[in-house]
Amino acid sequence: MKMFGKSIRPIVFFAAWLSFGTDTTHAGEPALPEENKISAEIAQLHKNAERLYFQFKPKEAAAELLKILQADGRNFEAMIKLARAYIDIGDAIPESGSNWKERKLKEYSSAEDYARKALKLDPNSTWSYFWVAASVGSVAEVAPIAKQVELSAEIRDTVEKSLALDSKNGAACHLYGVWHRKVAEIGGASRMFASVFFGKNVPQGSLDKSIEYLKKAVALNPTYIASRLELARSHVAKKEWLAARSLLKSIPEIPIQYSEDAENKREAEQLLNEIKER
Repeated sequence: MKMFGKSIRPIVFFAAWLSFGTDTTHAGEPALPEENKISAEIAQLHKNAERLYFQFKPKEAAAELLKILQADGRNFEAMIKLARAYIDIGDAIPESGSNWKERKLKEYSSAEDYARKALKLDPNSTWSYFWVAASVGSVAEVAPIAKQVELSAEIRDTVEKSLALDSKNGAACHLYGVWHRKVAEIGGASRMFASVFFGKNVPQGSLDKSIEYLKKAVALNPTYIASRLELARSHVAKKEWLAARSLLKSIPEIPIQYSEDAENKREAEQLLNEIKER
C-alpha cells in the first residue's frame, strides 16, 4: 500500500518555484557593519542555491544552504529549501541494488528533519506544514506497510493545516487531492489486514474530495500539467470518462515547464488511449 509513490514528486519541484523570503536582521535595531556583511553573504548563498536547484543540482544546492545555517542556524528559508533539496536527492536514487530503500529513506528523513525544524521556527506558515507533509509522504514511499498506515494520518493532518493557513496554496491542494484518491482506493481487505495485523485503522479517503481539491489546484495553476493529470485519474476512479478525457486532451497544448512535464504528457496520452472507448 503506497500512499503517494511517484504522484508526490512533480508537486515538490513545482512548489519549489514559490519564493520564501525571510528577514535575517534584528527588527528595530540598526544593523552593524558585520551584520550587513553576513546578511549579504547569506543573500548570495540563497541565490547560489536557487540557481543550482533549478539546474537540477540538489546536492550542490544543499551544500550552499548548509553554509547559510552555519552562519544563521535559525534561517527559516534555508530549512525549507533543504527539505525540498533532500526530497529531490532521494528521488534521484535509482530503485535498484540491495539497499536503495535505505539510501532513499536517509535522504527523505533529512528532508523531514529540516521541515520539522522550519515548523518549529514558524508554526504559522502554510509552507512549514506543506513541506512536513511532502517529506513524510516521501518517507512513506519506502516505509514498511505498518509505517505507511501510521504516517497516512499525519500527512492528511499536516496538509489540512497548510490549507487552513492558506486555502489558495495550490501545491497543498494538489497534495490533498492525491492523498484522498490514494486512500480511497485502498480496498476493504487491505484495511482489515492493517487493522488486524498492525492494530491501526487506515484513514478514510474520498474521491469527491479528491476531485474538489484537484479542481482547485488546476484553477489556481492552470498550466501545471501534473494537477490536470491527477484530476483526470480521480475522474477515472469514479468512472467519469467524459471529464477525464476532456482534461487529458487539454494537456498536449500546455508548454513544458517543469522537469517531469514530458513524462506526465506521455502518461496522459497513455491514459487517454486506455479510456478513449469508455
